[in-house]
Amino acid sequence: MKEIALSKKHQELNAKMVPFAGFNMPVSYEGVNIEHETVRKDLGVFDVSHMGEFLISGENALELIQKISSNDASKLVDGKAQYSCMPNEDGGIVDDLIIYRINAEKYLLVVNASNIEKDWNWISHHNTMDATMRDMSDEMSLLAIQGPKAAEAMQSLTSIDLANMKFYTFEVGEFAGVDKVIVSATGYTGSGGFEIYFKNEDAEKIWDAVMKAGRDFGIKPIGLAARDTLRLEMGYCLYGNDIDDTTSPIEAGLGWITKFTKDFINSEELKKQKENGPKRKLVAFELDERGIPRQGYDIVNEEGNKIGIVTSGTMSPSLEKGIGMGYVPTKIAGVGNKILIQIRKKTVPATQVKLPFYKG
Repeated sequence: MKEIALSKKHQELNAKMVPFAGFNMPVSYEGVNIEHETVRKDLGVFDVSHMGEFLISGENALELIQKISSNDASKLVDGKAQYSCMPNEDGGIVDDLIIYRINAEKYLLVVNASNIEKDWNWISHHNTMDATMRDMSDEMSLLAIQGPKAAEAMQSLTSIDLANMKFYTFEVGEFAGVDKVIVSATGYTGSGGFEIYFKNEDAEKIWDAVMKAGRDFGIKPIGLAARDTLRLEMGYCLYGNDIDDTTSPIEAGLGWITKFTKDFINSEELKKQKENGPKRKLVAFELDERGIPRQGYDIVNEEGNKIGIVTSGTMSPSLEKGIGMGYVPTKIAGVGNKILIQIRKKTVPATQVKLPFYKG
C-alpha cells in the first residue's frame, strides 16, 4: 500500500482512510453529505495525490500524443489543457486523461491512479517515434481546491490571477511561497476551483498555507466519497465505472473528445461506429420513487428482463433523489424515456434526463 505525502495530516484530521488504487487514501472526514455541501456552497480541498503524471517531451512529443489520444492535441497552445481518452485496439478505452501543453515540446499527461502502470506500458509500447517519457507520479502531489469561494480564498497565496483563469487553462508560478507550482482550472466537481501540482517535499507547506488562507471562507478537507457524489451530479465519467476497456468513447457520450481530423489508435473503427451509431449508449437517469441505484444494479424492462447495467449511482445530496448512469440499448435511450432499476427485489421506475443532474 503506497502512502501519499500528506497521509499523516489526514490521519491527524481523523479521516477515514481506505485502500484505493493501491494507495491509502482519505475517503471521508465528517461525512459525505456535509463535505458535498461544503464544496457546493463554500470551499473544500481534496488530496488527489494518487493520480499519475507523465511528462512527454522532445520534438516528437506531440506526434506520440496524437497517436495515443482521441482528442486533437494539435489545437492546444501553451497554458491550455484538454480532456481526452486513450482508445485501445478493441473499441474500448485504456484510460481517460488530461493533457497539459507546457510548450511545443513538453506536455504533462495526468492519468488515473489505478491505471498508472497500464497507461505507462501502453504509451511506451506505442512510442515508436522516440519521444522522451518520464513518470513523475511518485514525485508529485496534487490538491484539488474546489468551490465557489476558491479564487477569492486562494488569491493571497499567488500572483496568478485566479478569478480570471478560464476553464481548462493553467499557469506555472509561485504558490504559497513555492516555485514552479502548476495551477490549473480543471475541476471535477462542477463548483469551480483549481487543481495544484507540486513536489512531494512541498506538500505540508502548501497544505498548511491552503488551510490557513481558506479558514475565513469555511474551508474543509474533503474525501474521495464526496468527490464521487460531486462528479456524478455533473455526469462526469469515472474510469472503472462508466468507461473501461470494453466501452467505446462513442457509446459513453464522449464523441466530443473523439476527433476524426487525425489518425489515432483504432480511429477507423470508432469512426464507423459514430457513422453507424452504437448499439448501446450511456444514459443518465433519476429515480421516480425513493431508492438508491448502485453500480452493478440491473436495468430491466417491464417484463423484468435485463437490458442494461448501472455504472454509477448514488443518492444525490443536492437533489435529494436517487440518480445514476448506465448503458442501455440505443433504441430505448432518450431524454424523457422510462427505464426500471432493479434494487434488490424491487423494480424502481426511473426517467432518463439530460446532464448535468446538478444545474447550479
